Amino acid sequence: MSRIGPPPKLGSIPVDSDQGEAQQKLIEMEADNAIKYRTCSWQKTAALLFSEYICLAIMSFPYSYSVLGLVPGLILTMVVAAFVLYTSLIVWEFCLRHPEVRDVTDIGQMLFWNSPIAWWATAVMFILNNTFIQGLHVLVIARYLNTMTEHATCTVVFAVVGAVVSWICSMPRTFDALAKLATLSAFFTFISVILATAFAGVEGQEGTRGYSPEPGHVGPDGSFVPGGKPLVLAVPQAGTTYVDGMEAFMNIAYTFIGQITLPSFIAEMKDPNDFPKALWLVTICEVIVFGLVGAVIYAYTGTQYNTAPAFGSLGNEVYLKVSFSFMIPTLIFLGVLYASVSARFVFFRIFEGSRHKSEHTVIGWASWAGILALTWVLAFIIAEVIPFFSDLLALMSALFDSFFGWIFWGTAYLRMRRADLGPGFWKKRGIRGYVGFFMNITIIIIGFYFLGPGTYVSVKAIMNSYAAGTVPGVFYCGDTSVG
Repeated sequence: MSRIGPPPKLGSIPVDSDQGEAQQKLIEMEADNAIKYRTCSWQKTAALLFSEYICLAIMSFPYSYSVLGLVPGLILTMVVAAFVLYTSLIVWEFCLRHPEVRDVTDIGQMLFWNSPIAWWATAVMFILNNTFIQGLHVLVIARYLNTMTEHATCTVVFAVVGAVVSWICSMPRTFDALAKLATLSAFFTFISVILATAFAGVEGQEGTRGYSPEPGHVGPDGSFVPGGKPLVLAVPQAGTTYVDGMEAFMNIAYTFIGQITLPSFIAEMKDPNDFPKALWLVTICEVIVFGLVGAVIYAYTGTQYNTAPAFGSLGNEVYLKVSFSFMIPTLIFLGVLYASVSARFVFFRIFEGSRHKSEHTVIGWASWAGILALTWVLAFIIAEVIPFFSDLLALMSALFDSFFGWIFWGTAYLRMRRADLGPGFWKKRGIRGYVGFFMNITIIIIGFYFLGPGTYVSVKAIMNSYAAGTVPGVFYCGDTSVG
């Protein structure tokens, strides 16, 4: 496997080293360190992946299926999973060829001919993407606390509590340490979605929140009041707009797209060759859990009564609170995971080559805590200042996931094959070369589709929120309970 270019300026990896020699040299360099980073087994990496993917977003699948129809929804779930699995294997291959890369910013620079502009552009997108995801989790924690306490205090206070608790949980310096928390997070999330699915079945269609035997009608205020038996459709309902359908599809895609963290995970594995084991295990579980939970809950709540997250569709208050409560570990941990990825990006570049990176020093730990605190303060401010946060998050995802989920990895494939076989590489591998070439050109085109129409849909959703008057105020103190 050929390199596509020289390594970043780390001063430790000879350009002509093969993958095995380079990986071994990096591990040996940590042998005498108090804090060792390349220590993750594939099982612990799988736990990190489970915590990233088995998350609250699962409970938005019933809503996506209600918009797209059950059959297209399930097909798109499997198609997106297959594409993400394929591009994740490309990420892994790239990291094997270049074991010194520490995160996606190193890859961004290498992909685009070691341009400093590419590094800075990737770094800005990387930090913004992670911080906005942290902000989303601050908001959802506040919604959870509002739901459990029946809005006992101002929502801003709950958001502060969420940010502070998340900051404390972010303190472990290695992914090996975080893997233990990741295991608990994934386990409790699985329990949460299974309980919500079972409760939806126990309630039956007539137990769904908001159910009315009367047909849907226009209320006195001119708004539409849903009614009638929950409507479960195999295909999209007549009148479904492009904006609604595209937003539902992007919702499915966003849940699967997580390649932005993979280089960081692979960089801390004892043996990166084992990464596909973790990836295949998580992908198979994703498809099964996402599809089953989405289809079953949709079958009971129908098109009229669906909410996102689907906890709000449960009519029984006890069922809602019990199932939602099991989600709290992942509400905290997933934000913690993205905060840790961002913090190590900054920390490693400040202290590369110094003892503060690898030893237990006051400066090292104080800096680590300070960087984390800054990310959580920014996340809190973003969550409270931007009133249309969920729609803006969709916009950020359209802008950034288009690169980190698609464009980067189609480009990486083309660069790697050209490094191996030279110009016209697709002609030198027979049918396999042509299929790989056109597959990855398609992946790049999909990325630009996310960037173009995806951005349009997100902006349109923001405009619709303003038009509907559903946008709360800055530092909103009102009740944001689920249901």
